[in-house]
Amino acid sequence: MTGSTTSLTENLPAAYAAPGQEAIAAFLAAVSFDANGLIPAIAQQHDTGEVLMMAWMNKESVAETLATGRVCYYSRSRKALWRKGETSGQQQRLVDLRLDCDGDTLLALVDQDGVACHTGRRNCFFMAIRDGALVPIAQPEKNPEELYGASHAHHHHGAAR
Repeated sequence: MTGSTTSLTENLPAAYAAPGQEAIAAFLAAVSFDANGLIPAIAQQHDTGEVLMMAWMNKESVAETLATGRVCYYSRSRKALWRKGETSGQQQRLVDLRLDCDGDTLLALVDQDGVACHTGRRNCFFMAIRDGALVPIAQPEKNPEELYGASHAHHHHGAAR
């Protein structure tokens, strides 16, 4: 196939409309959850293509996300559903949820309110090698203490998210 590419931001629905239970069940049946019942989910800003974050989802969080249009993840550290923005107000509204060709990764095209990262940055991908050193290449847009309170600001989610 030549001359034609399809952008991830093309073919988006005009507005998110929650699918019925049958469609949600069919979507869940197509997902290949890992041995822990989880699947990685990439959140991407629907209109700019900016990759915001990666987090985990389980069957319940995928179903809730599809049913409500508000993105819900699964916190491996808390072993509980994590409704993005519930504490910070920095919600992700679902525009489209897509499953990759192998069925083992999700792409959530979202409309992000404010910042996506718990560090106060717009996205979680702000560390890069510059001049031979690992450095932050983006500064926080919001103070994490204002988003989550003082106790959370010093807790680093890291891979346990």
